[in-house]
Amino acid sequence: MTIQVGDKIPEGELRCKTIEGAKPVSTKELFQNKRVVLFAVPGAFTPTCSAKHLPGFTENEEEIKSKGIDTIACMSVNDAFVMDAWGKDQSVGDKIIMLADGAGDYTKKLGLELDLNEAGLGMRCKRFAMIIENEIIKYVAVEEAGKFGETSAESILERL
Repeated sequence: MTIQVGDKIPEGELRCKTIEGAKPVSTKELFQNKRVVLFAVPGAFTPTCSAKHLPGFTENEEEIKSKGIDTIACMSVNDAFVMDAWGKDQSVGDKIIMLADGAGDYTKKLGLELDLNEAGLGMRCKRFAMIIENEIIKYVAVEEAGKFGETSAESILERL
């Protein structure tokens, strides 16, 4: 079942690259007692994700945080090293936490899997954006495959 407004965000573990390597990040640590914008992309370095989705959040980071958001996080079914390299390529710096859901386990808990096997990309995550307050989903938008707009930084700003 797909996660919905009013649901508690599932507990799980994602990964983030640090100088020590790929470090586990618990969702409890990420979401508890915080206001977080979590957005996900089907893949790092993919066209729409690199040209529009991630750059929009990077460019609007200050305005988003001025609305009371503590953390902006980007998730994808990639490994932590790919997410780190993509963040560097996109000049994200410390504006956005780049989170890896390597095997797609957390994506499955959210009910947001996207089967891209026919395109040679395997199982991925649907493009989505959420506003989470103290582990509760306050807003969620999920795009149809190939679409982009509802999950943009600009759309999230309208909801804050």
